[in-house]
Amino acid sequence: MRMPDTASDTADPVARGVRAFGLVWLGQLVSSVGSGLTSFALGVWVFQQTGSVTHYAAIAFFAALPGLLVSPVAGVYVDRWDRRRVMLWADLGSGLRTLAVAVLLWQGELRTWHVYVAVALASVFRTFHLPAYIASTTLMVPRRHLARASGMMQLGQAAAETLAPLLAGLLVALIRVEGVLLLDFLTFLCAVATLLFVRIPRPAPSAEGAAGKGSLAKEAAFGWRFIRERPGLRGLLLYFAMINLVFSMASVLAVPLVLSIADAVVLGRVMTVSSAGLLAGSLLMGITGGPRPYIYGVLGFGLLLGLALVVVGLRPSPWLIAAGMFVTMFGAPVINGASQAIWQVKVPPDVQGRVFAVRRMLAQLTAPLGHLLAGPLADRVFRPLLLPGGALAAALGPVLGVGPGRGIGLLYVTLAILPILASLWGYAQPRLRRVEEELPDAVGA
Repeated sequence: MRMPDTASDTADPVARGVRAFGLVWLGQLVSSVGSGLTSFALGVWVFQQTGSVTHYAAIAFFAALPGLLVSPVAGVYVDRWDRRRVMLWADLGSGLRTLAVAVLLWQGELRTWHVYVAVALASVFRTFHLPAYIASTTLMVPRRHLARASGMMQLGQAAAETLAPLLAGLLVALIRVEGVLLLDFLTFLCAVATLLFVRIPRPAPSAEGAAGKGSLAKEAAFGWRFIRERPGLRGLLLYFAMINLVFSMASVLAVPLVLSIADAVVLGRVMTVSSAGLLAGSLLMGITGGPRPYIYGVLGFGLLLGLALVVVGLRPSPWLIAAGMFVTMFGAPVINGASQAIWQVKVPPDVQGRVFAVRRMLAQLTAPLGHLLAGPLADRVFRPLLLPGGALAAALGPVLGVGPGRGIGLLYVTLAILPILASLWGYAQPRLRRVEEELPDAVGA
């Protein structure tokens, strides 16, 4: 039996790239958990200081909007600059921001507006970091493993969302908010350290990249022009905008739906089951790479998401809600991972920063809209319909039930219509359904 040749393995660029991705992924995983700790701790601090749900909810606003606004410009610089350095400086900037908040808190000078500024800065840093991370993955990982790499990246996010609230509650009691912030700073240093030990190759120039060169405004607009000229990618972007609208509303409504029929202990169990679905879906993508063709994974699991939302809203049962949430969260990494693999293969690496930044901005613009619409729709439109004596109590009460939370249940069932119809629409669009066949690959095997 021939022993493996270590020297030739070291010289193999594919092996080097995979190892580099693994090292970067590990650093980002640690950093993601640290960022989750900080988000939880600062949210608790703001609510304890103000007692205001509005001030608490404003954190989510400042965590989303600034990054979306700078996305086109960030994409330009991700393509112009060395992507490893973009990630390195973004991680370092986020770490210094966390350290500054910790110092202000330790000195007793932290104010709510400081938190908003800090969260907005983190949003901007992440807007530079994420397209650079995804575009760098295209250059490090073989094409056949891109979906698996996406699953691993989402596994890091899932671990942060699952572990951070559990750890943060304990750590705030043990080392206070200041200690949690300092711990997060150390996790950023860990991410920076891993980036110092890897080499990420620069993308080869392409015809699209040459055509997109020019002024900052021209290069910022190139990302949208690239998508607009390719109907399959444009349809995929529109599909995600619709999915994100529904997903954002469903995520906001989950807590009040459960609390309308159960206590906080049951809510915790339901959220744990939901997080388990996210972890399971991420593991599935990380291990198998998801369904082939990828577009069938996107549309098929989008359809499954709609059916799962029907289950969530169908009856006032915490365990039925938990089952529906598990399936919903299980499908999310598959949809995202399969879609990301399509974009990585079809977009030339030297323009992925611009294209991915615009893609993220347009796909996620519907999420703030969903957050704004969810509360008023639940309270003022759907809630009265299924109260005793409500307009739909007699017609839908025997199926959905009547009483507290049933209006939200009806809203879930209504929301489910959009991903179901969107998935059927996507399959009926030849340019979207055949996007992997019609568009030439921009990334070699």
